[in-house]
Amino acid sequence: MDFAYSQKVEALRARLTEFMDTQVLPANVAWHRAAEEGRYPLEIIERLKGRAFAEGLWNLFLPHLREDEPGTRLTNLEYAPLAEIMGRIPWASEVFNCSAPDTGNMELLHMFASPAQRARWLVPLLEGRIRSCFAITEPDTASSDPTNIQTTILREGDDYVINGRKWFTTGAKHPNARFVIVMGLSDPRPEADAHARHSMVIVPLDTPGVAVLRDLPIMHHHSAEGHCEVLFRDVRVPAQNLLGEEGKGFALAQTRLGPGRVHHCMRSIGQCELALELLIERALERRTFGRHLADYANIQDWIAKSRIEIDQVRLQVLRAAWMMDQAGNAAARIEVSAIKVAAARLQTEVVDRAIQVFGAMGLTPDTPLSALWTWGRALRFVDGPDEVHLRTIARDEVRKAKARRGATAAYLVPPRNREAVIAPRRTTAASSD
Repeated sequence: MDFAYSQKVEALRARLTEFMDTQVLPANVAWHRAAEEGRYPLEIIERLKGRAFAEGLWNLFLPHLREDEPGTRLTNLEYAPLAEIMGRIPWASEVFNCSAPDTGNMELLHMFASPAQRARWLVPLLEGRIRSCFAITEPDTASSDPTNIQTTILREGDDYVINGRKWFTTGAKHPNARFVIVMGLSDPRPEADAHARHSMVIVPLDTPGVAVLRDLPIMHHHSAEGHCEVLFRDVRVPAQNLLGEEGKGFALAQTRLGPGRVHHCMRSIGQCELALELLIERALERRTFGRHLADYANIQDWIAKSRIEIDQVRLQVLRAAWMMDQAGNAAARIEVSAIKVAAARLQTEVVDRAIQVFGAMGLTPDTPLSALWTWGRALRFVDGPDEVHLRTIARDEVRKAKARRGATAAYLVPPRNREAVIAPRRTTAASSD
């Protein structure tokens, strides 16, 4: 495994960094002002999207782009360091058509859409003309186990009828959002296979019966495009809006998650790098009791620990991305669970240290730190709570241990020999002759 960036990736990193510094960062204040006023900064985004498209910094996340589709075909390992750069400004990914949930939806449509679905939904997404949503989480079930999902998607003649309530449907407030992919129960029989009872359908957001009820702020932090509660009441869509096969919704959901978790984790690492840079600059400027904060041993420890931990998690994420490229998403399932836990916890740790160095200012909107900490905490739920991923990792370890059970026996000291090993018996001069 060689995680050194190739010349191709280094060139893309340089171009992307320059674009972020000269185009995106100067627009950051205006973007936030518009969002705080309740207006999605569409004009800013569209202007920057046009420039990114013209410069070839477009659809960087999708490894299997066809020749006739716009974008740059990159592997997961090649895209990962670019996601880190985008992550430094949380809204920047949309500029390059690389933002969630569109990325996951494009991957799903790329793999499973019919020709008609590709033409109507995938092509406009790839071109950045529309946005989309993904509705899976529900307020009335433990959605960490997708087999619990109760929203129904039932066949009636040539249609599917959808009834249910979803929430944290990111992007439903975006002015360009045109459709949502809904996962729901298509086989209500209790005796049916729990992993073959759900399906996914494409629902245009202007379909009668679809109601975006409210935006859900995350720890009082509002998203400009919304993490919304959405009600589906007798929503009827044509049967051809089924994505993939009926009963395969659980498998589709698993397929969608792997690359997206790498994207989330690398963006998180970019935010940790920013937090560390802010921490160090503040520590070099701020004085207490006659000394700069950077002169105190505990602050130096925070800086060193942050550097070690960021580099560790980055390498862990790159390894997961490499495994996905080499053996497929399923083969990297355990590694993806591990990075999802590690990156979210890293973000809250590093940003928390930065907030402490900034003092009370770190709690205010004068720095990005409070928003970054909030998002790091949210990431411990996004794409599945930590506990689910820890359980997945532990089960895999136990499974491997059962397969080699008894292999550690040689390392154990039998009770009858323990005394001799711990305190060898002395030999007398006579016995040694």
